[in-house]
Amino acid sequence: MAETSLSPSDLVAPLFVAEGRDDVRPITSLPGHFQHTLESLTTEVRALQAAGVGGVILFGVPQQKDELGSGAFDDNGIVQVALRSLRDEFGDDLVVMADLCLDEYTSHGHCGVLRADGAVDNDATLDLYGRAAVAQARAGAAVVAPSGMMDGQVGVIREALDAEGFSDTVVMAYAAKYASALYGPFREAVGVEIANGGDRRSYQQDYRNRRESWREARLDVDEGADIVMVKPAMTYLDVLSDLRREVDVPLCAYHVSGEYSMIKAAAANGWIDGDAVAIEQLTAVRRAGADFVLTYFAREVAEALNS
Repeated sequence: MAETSLSPSDLVAPLFVAEGRDDVRPITSLPGHFQHTLESLTTEVRALQAAGVGGVILFGVPQQKDELGSGAFDDNGIVQVALRSLRDEFGDDLVVMADLCLDEYTSHGHCGVLRADGAVDNDATLDLYGRAAVAQARAGAAVVAPSGMMDGQVGVIREALDAEGFSDTVVMAYAAKYASALYGPFREAVGVEIANGGDRRSYQQDYRNRRESWREARLDVDEGADIVMVKPAMTYLDVLSDLRREVDVPLCAYHVSGEYSMIKAAAANGWIDGDAVAIEQLTAVRRAGADFVLTYFAREVAEALNS
């Protein structure tokens, strides 16, 4: 009689793949998660597929970074190499997505090109996003996911993909991405430090704002987004519910690293039943309107649901 269901196919697993690495490295603040080698990435994806998880999204950990984040759009960048490997191994049997941003690859840790005054140059960044989208699609990504929150990013990416013959590549826009304090474990996972103690409040949304997300999502849909996302998930269920009423494209939410790690820490201390809380929270995200959820709990929740 339950109104809302949660199944393994509703979940997408974020995964980290490191360049030039022979060993798998655990991520301290994300218990149970790792910076993968290409080999261990394939093993993990195989286990996720066996558990019925709907898809994976890749994040890269490059050996070298530069001012432009060139590893994001290099055909031999780590995510592009990993995409080709997964495409060859799994074909169309699993939905493989790629996060599309520069922050993992820039020496300054921002999501775009910097001006001389240290501010992000929105327009100069867009061309690089278009190049990254084409590189990811060429490597085998079924879905590219622009996460930098640059104005006009979806339109530029859609145009670049179509011009290169990738009209079927799906654009999943981080439409309502807030400048949250819940991203700390993720930044450890990808080795990102924002230069000079800076932050991303100039291009990510203010957590005090609600109506802004409507405008951002509508703009992304008008520019050609096939899917829109809310990030983080639990502290923005009101936004998620709003967007479910506002947009008629698939809607997802990202249950982020801090949300995962808080549950893990409390469970490790015996204060809560971690599996039960994880399932409750992910079901709440679905109840609020998400068609699917990106979550670090994907494998263990899927296995729990199957048991």
